[in-house]
Amino acid sequence: MKRIIKYMLILPLLATLTNGCKKFEDINTNPNETTQVNSAMLATGMILNVTRGDISSTKGFMQPFLLGKYLTWGEGQEGFQYNRLGRTDFDRITLLRNIPSMENYATSDALKKSYQGLGHFIRAWQFFMATMQVGDIPYAEAVKGETNVLQPKYDTQKAVFMGILNELDQANQLFATGANFEGDPIYAGNVDKWRRLTNSFELHVLINLYKKTADADLKVIDRFKDIVANRPLMRDYRDNFALAYNNTAGQNYPWSDVPAGSGNSFVKSNYTMLTNTLLAPLKATDDRRLFYYAKPSPVKITAGVSQSDYNAYPGVEPSDAFSALQTRRVGKDYADLNNRYVQLVNAEPVSVFSCWDMQFALAEAAVRGWITGTAAQVYYADGITNSMNAVAINTPDLADYHHNMKMDAAYILAFPAKPGVALAGSTEEQIKQIITQKYLANFLQGGKYQSWFENRRTGYPVFTLNSTTNLNTPSTNFPLRWLYPSNELSYNSDNLDAAVQSQYGGNDNTNQQMWLLK
Repeated sequence: MKRIIKYMLILPLLATLTNGCKKFEDINTNPNETTQVNSAMLATGMILNVTRGDISSTKGFMQPFLLGKYLTWGEGQEGFQYNRLGRTDFDRITLLRNIPSMENYATSDALKKSYQGLGHFIRAWQFFMATMQVGDIPYAEAVKGETNVLQPKYDTQKAVFMGILNELDQANQLFATGANFEGDPIYAGNVDKWRRLTNSFELHVLINLYKKTADADLKVIDRFKDIVANRPLMRDYRDNFALAYNNTAGQNYPWSDVPAGSGNSFVKSNYTMLTNTLLAPLKATDDRRLFYYAKPSPVKITAGVSQSDYNAYPGVEPSDAFSALQTRRVGKDYADLNNRYVQLVNAEPVSVFSCWDMQFALAEAAVRGWITGTAAQVYYADGITNSMNAVAINTPDLADYHHNMKMDAAYILAFPAKPGVALAGSTEEQIKQIITQKYLANFLQGGKYQSWFENRRTGYPVFTLNSTTNLNTPSTNFPLRWLYPSNELSYNSDNLDAAVQSQYGGNDNTNQQMWLLK
């Protein structure tokens, strides 16, 4: 991976430099670093913001998976594990101020189209993530400080989604006629892969609008059909929007114990326990991904249970009281994260959007009757097999990493057609199967909070509501959204108040139902 530029800030020229200031600048200029900003540098910063920035590392990496009930945390009672959602922020939107400069620095018309396409995709991505958390957000007037729009008005969530879909349509068109570009640490500037990602992500946005199919402005089903029929889509796991890791300092897998021998692996192994929400559906279908995701309970191994036995991997209930989970932890009878996540600096690329997200969206659309021509089972099977292949191809052939339960090509090909795995039953039963498989595929993968958003949208997989440990208020409800940012309260209160009033009757709390969910 090329040298990563972590932080970039484009500042306006405030005043004409005096001769004295010029002399000071000459003396203090680092001859080994560029003083010029170009499109590639800005593209790198923004792409890493929506990948590395959301993926984070160590504890920050695990936080979204606490909210998604994949695992528990032993350091202390974590809010996400117990459903406490506080205030979010709009920091991801401030990144967008660099887009015009990225576009304008392009050195040819074809490159400008590519950087414009990237700009539209990143805008769509960041606005989608922001609106999914709170509801209405500034969109049309956002990031317009240079034109003195310092207190942007809020757009309705419907208007934001209309804008997101239009931005993705524009990105598709621009990438189609653009040239491969520099500054891309994910796809090496391949515009065909960016176009496939753009269109696949638009399907994901549309499936989140499944309650809005009657809206004549959105045209959800017509848009979905058109994309499937007429645009290139992601082909397999090699098209994942995923950040790969290596042994360069600062570029290691987010949970790896680096440098080797630092002793952190022991501490990390005491932080996490895997849950029944993850492990039970893997066990129910004899899904060998369990042996790649987890390591067995030492208590079970001492008792003579084989590491190749599903019974060697007991899960915990994440809604249990922290004190009860600590007792379980001290007893050591639980399944923890597989050693490969700790021991390998390049354990696996981490995707923020994967081909299987698209394939499960296609399967859901087929079950709902939005698209015809290809059976839902075909898309569903592609989602499962791509997840399995991505795990298998990135795991060294060591017993400690697959516990002698390898997923070979024959196993992977046959798995989706097994009774109990193959789609069957009513529409709702098939939706449950699809979302459950999407959940399993996105263990330590997927966009930030994606599995939680899917549970909020569909109810699957089922999360246990324990009113004695739930930190939401009231404790009898799961939260539905984050609170608006404190900065908005301080600096844009009139517009924020109007948005809260129009959506939630003036009450900004975590139980309010946004337009998307109605």
